[in-house]
Amino acid sequence: MNEKVGPKKWKSENLPGGQWNLPKLWLLTVVCFEFLAWHGVDCWTYHYSAKTLPWENARRFCRKYYTDLVAIQNKGEIAYLEKTIPHSKSYYWIGIRKIGGAWTWVGTNKSLSKEAENWGDGEPNNKKTKEDCVEIYINRTTDSGKWNDDSCQKPKRALCYTASCRALTCSGHGECVEVINNYTCNCNPGFFGPQCQYVVQCEPPLVPMLGAMNCSHPLGNFSFRSECAFSCLAGTVLTGSEVTTCGATGNWSTPTPTCEANGMHCDEVRAPERGSVNCLHALGNFSIHTKCTFNCSDPSTLVGASVIFCGELGRWTAPAPTCEALNLVLSSIKRGEYQPILIPLGVTVGAVSGLAFTIWLVKRLKKGKKSKRREDAY
Repeated sequence: MNEKVGPKKWKSENLPGGQWNLPKLWLLTVVCFEFLAWHGVDCWTYHYSAKTLPWENARRFCRKYYTDLVAIQNKGEIAYLEKTIPHSKSYYWIGIRKIGGAWTWVGTNKSLSKEAENWGDGEPNNKKTKEDCVEIYINRTTDSGKWNDDSCQKPKRALCYTASCRALTCSGHGECVEVINNYTCNCNPGFFGPQCQYVVQCEPPLVPMLGAMNCSHPLGNFSFRSECAFSCLAGTVLTGSEVTTCGATGNWSTPTPTCEANGMHCDEVRAPERGSVNCLHALGNFSIHTKCTFNCSDPSTLVGASVIFCGELGRWTAPAPTCEALNLVLSSIKRGEYQPILIPLGVTVGAVSGLAFTIWLVKRLKKGKKSKRREDAY
């Protein structure tokens, strides 16, 4: 049989050293249930065994029915235990024992820090050797609430707790710290929120001009641990880091790089006679990736490519075109100085001219026949 402290089903019995004050128990239960109503979490509750047990058996009892032997977090918790747990001549085992020569919280396997120590006067003294387990004095005349090292084989009551922390209480991104009737989450770097449910965001980096960016997002778009890799177009050189990572503070590990020309340029092009040119200089005047577009004024005709680019080796993709008047086109065909693109134009002009001459000749012949008939009539 065991007595329980917290929002559990209460049973009261006479125990060595005194009897529970039922109004006080009722108040504890109301406080915890009120907390549950407002916060929606299970309370950290305390329990103890009715029988005395060696330390190992006491821990097995706690882990079977509750969470573990109690882990004392602060002085406020000790004061709470002093008010709510009855005195016992044998005192109570808590969740500290010596492991590898160091006092250790068995529930977390963390060494006891100097700041957390709460030893009684002159303790720990290992008086009888092999005093490797720790008890707490509850409602004792001297050193009440303090700790003492003792032999693990001595029978004492098990002081247990039921944790409010669960495996996913802090969303798997923080440490759940138990306090009386509540818990807090100490979030891992890169996470925040009451349950560590939010991940830190970084501003999306800008894609460098004449470059590309490829990002991976393990925890969400442009958030903690996102990684972006940069590359540049051929003929340009990346200045800066190729990879940047979103850090826990919401900043990128390195600035966004730039893509700069490798120094290659093409010869300057000018507008053709009777035409115009419009050039877009990506990295500087007539540098690589410059694009030039040509147009001719009427009635000139463009001879050559209308758009040319400055290539990676500093050469244009085609010669600059020219604008030629229509009569010059025809004369160039006669001289054999023509481009293949002008052949259809010459054929069309010739065909039109031949058809006009044929029509004129037919009309003349018809007119001549009519005149001859009139002469024969006379």
